[in-house]
Amino acid sequence: MADDDSSVNFRLRREADGLPGLAGRIWGRWWVKLLLVLGVLAAIAYAAFFALFARDLPSVDKLRVYEPPLPTNVRAIDGLPIHSYARERRVELSYNEYPPLLVRAFLAAEDKTFFEHHGVDYAGIASALWDNLARNKRARGASTITQQVAKNLLIGNEHSYSRKLKEAILAYRIEDSLTKPQILELYLNQIALGRNAFGVEAASYAYFGKELSELDLAQFAYLAILPKGPSNYDPDRHAERALARRHYVLAEMLRNGFIDQSQYAQADAAPLGTVPRQTPKTETAGTGYFVEEVRRQLIDKFGEDGNAGPYSVYAGGLWVRTSLDQRIQDYAQTALRNGLLRYDRGRGWSGPLGHAEITGDAWLSTLLNTHIGLDYQDWRAAIVTAVDSSSATLGFSNGETGTMPRWAAQMPVRGQGGTAFAAIKPGDILAVAPEGDQFALRAVPKISGAFVVEEPSTGRVLAMQGGFDFRLQAFNRATQALRQPGSTIKPIVYSAALENGMTPASIIIDGPFCVFQGARLGQKCFRNFGGSAGSGPHTMRWGIEQSRNLMTVRAAAQTGMPKVVGLMDRIGVGKYPPYLSFALGAGETTVARMVNAYTILENHGQAHQGTLIDFVQDRHGKVIWPENWHACEGCNAPDWNGKAMPRPVNRGKQVVNAMTAYQMVHIAEGVIQRGTATILRDLDRPMFGKTGTNSGPTDVWFIGGTPQMIGGLYIGYDTPHGLGGYAQGGTIAAPIFKEFAVKAYEGLPKVPFRAPPGIRMVRIDRASGKPVYGTWPTADPKAAVIWEAFKPESEPRRVFHRQTPEEAAAAAAAAAARAQAAQAAQAGEQRRDSDFLQREGGIY
Repeated sequence: MADDDSSVNFRLRREADGLPGLAGRIWGRWWVKLLLVLGVLAAIAYAAFFALFARDLPSVDKLRVYEPPLPTNVRAIDGLPIHSYARERRVELSYNEYPPLLVRAFLAAEDKTFFEHHGVDYAGIASALWDNLARNKRARGASTITQQVAKNLLIGNEHSYSRKLKEAILAYRIEDSLTKPQILELYLNQIALGRNAFGVEAASYAYFGKELSELDLAQFAYLAILPKGPSNYDPDRHAERALARRHYVLAEMLRNGFIDQSQYAQADAAPLGTVPRQTPKTETAGTGYFVEEVRRQLIDKFGEDGNAGPYSVYAGGLWVRTSLDQRIQDYAQTALRNGLLRYDRGRGWSGPLGHAEITGDAWLSTLLNTHIGLDYQDWRAAIVTAVDSSSATLGFSNGETGTMPRWAAQMPVRGQGGTAFAAIKPGDILAVAPEGDQFALRAVPKISGAFVVEEPSTGRVLAMQGGFDFRLQAFNRATQALRQPGSTIKPIVYSAALENGMTPASIIIDGPFCVFQGARLGQKCFRNFGGSAGSGPHTMRWGIEQSRNLMTVRAAAQTGMPKVVGLMDRIGVGKYPPYLSFALGAGETTVARMVNAYTILENHGQAHQGTLIDFVQDRHGKVIWPENWHACEGCNAPDWNGKAMPRPVNRGKQVVNAMTAYQMVHIAEGVIQRGTATILRDLDRPMFGKTGTNSGPTDVWFIGGTPQMIGGLYIGYDTPHGLGGYAQGGTIAAPIFKEFAVKAYEGLPKVPFRAPPGIRMVRIDRASGKPVYGTWPTADPKAAVIWEAFKPESEPRRVFHRQTPEEAAAAAAAAAARAQAAQAAQAGEQRRDSDFLQREGGIY
């Protein structure tokens, strides 16, 4: 047994001693060391590769919640789109909204094996690498659609081999995280395709003026060639190159079985069919001033670009509902433009709209780069490409050309003499209109102005026109031009007087009024318009209706200018020092402020800030502004459901006494009936307003309207100078308002101005302001007896009115009517003033 044990122990020791020996013998072999070194080097290389290319790559998870920059879409009061704010025109679609033929066209052009590879096309990469090395060019080509998504959305567009490696890594990660349709959806929504179009739907309109669903195979194939370089296949400059590339895409679609031979032949024979560059479809003509003001307000609230936050104007995809009424906007724009043209007619041609030097035959790009256009009737902007002794050759933004003969440009040049044709030279950009098969020169008015229309009950601005044409003059005179309002300030001055003890029947002297302004300024004497020294004592109502300056400054002095300018501040006109000249409109303000002030008077002294934006939604439909916004549930219900009427929250602020405001509106109705705006009387509806003419005169104004709408306008030169001694608000501005009002109020009910509780309607003698008994007001605007509005216990004492023969006859007829009514009613019942209130349809 001992021998056996020893042999076993010997064998075990030998095997134990042999393990290290075996390891040593293996390690001693050269190929083992080589493998180990290669393994270490591979680990180091992987670590270095990760550190250099993969460590700091963005997370693919961003693509799961990726929201591309989207334009802000603006809608009118009826919900129809009118404009969009975008640096990148993009319409986002889901994958199943893309036509299958379009998807196949892009696969044929960009990535035929998209549905087979896992993000990287190795054969394509090898071919591109060899081509780049052989030709010593920058890294290019062989990027799959997945790699393009990685490049465009995650790592940028740097041209280098390192970027290609990063693309490949991210492509693998994207393929692991997203489905193929999700990747294609990202790609088709964000790819840049030229003409400021990002995404295929936006490009469809940019190049063909149609929705994507309306395109055919040939047009799909054209869009599919654009990712290689939109400028390389521009349909205007490189049509042949575009057709050749489109032919390649169609051939690849045929070769890959995406289309059949007949489809290929028909599409390959089709012309490109593109349209010229055009205004985006959501930009409605005539809304420029309104939507630009909306843009300013949105930028102030949410910021301009993506760095400002998720709700930025140019990337946030906001949906903005405005108060713009397109019908009212059209009426206001047309009326203002026609008024400006009427005033400017016969004053000559004021020169070209602009000038640009033309290089060679590139007149079209030269014209397009000026961004000058017109949207007035059939007027067009044209660039002069050549001039000879008999005609001028014109070029238009759509690529067409035309001729303007000498006889069609014979108007004199303003301030210089000679004819316009003699002053025209190549490169001038003109306003022209068709004249048969030729074109005639048109003169854009030198004078300008603004028109604003507002809803008094809410403060919503329904229309805003800040000049003749936004594309020519982007300066918005409705909100940015500070002008002297002239006599349109007087209702506010007299409102301060009414708040401080005066009544509509208060007697004010229309006579010389001078004030001592101190040793330096000396004595200031005021005058009426036209230099009149005055006509003696009259009622406040008469002073407003006839716009008497001397009565206004006297009323302001008796009230106290601190109180007058205090009301101007509260009502939003402006902050002014307490000098009497501000009672005559010397303080600068804007049309928008003045119109809002008049809406406050109509709204019983309750102020609603003038607003252009009803509400703003984010890209998902959530209302983000105003804060705590709630829809008025049931407000648009077609039938009454038996419950309490839904009423929006009234957020107005009381800035003028309600009875004072109504008294002023009631007085200003007299301006229409027998004052400085009688041109509006035949509109035959309850209406108040006031004309204005400032010093010079350099501006003429009218502001007024009905309970449904208040409108206001001024016209004047941007650099103020005289309009001519004949110019007055009643002769120039009021007719413009009338042209607007005839159409704007058509079909609207004739709603009276409603008095607030407490107002007493009293019959007075219009000339003396004394109460009258025994006779009644008639429909004659110049009747001696009228109804006047008084606050409780403020009406004048009773007097007897001596009737003229005509008034006696009218009174006899009225007495007969009363007697007849009395017989039909309760015996002995006397007619009361309240009968009038009932007849007027709810004045209370």
